[in-house]
Amino acid sequence: MRGRKPAGIVAGTSPVTKVPPAPTWLSKDAKAEWRRVAPILVNERKVLTEADLGTLESYCIATGTVREAHRALNRDGLVVAGKRHPAFGMMNAAQTTARLCAAELGLT
Repeated sequence: MRGRKPAGIVAGTSPVTKVPPAPTWLSKDAKAEWRRVAPILVNERKVLTEADLGTLESYCIATGTVREAHRALNRDGLVVAGKRHPAFGMMNAAQTTARLCAAELGLT
């Protein structure tokens, strides 16, 4: 495309003023992370907007997955049947997702 770049799309910036409850479909670990982080973003930093709720959800899901995979590795060991435990790859992918979402939310 030639010419000027189109103006960026600005997401809704309506601030979240009350800590929303964790979505019911989150795992126990993901809900715990929501309850830990959401008050920080809403009450202390005052940076969470309606547009950020999906990112917060993704962050919590990823963090919950990291914890679940870590428990599996502790229980089963790093190697299963002569190969690297499948939870190892899941944990690495979830850590990457959590890191990206944390950066978007201003947690890093």
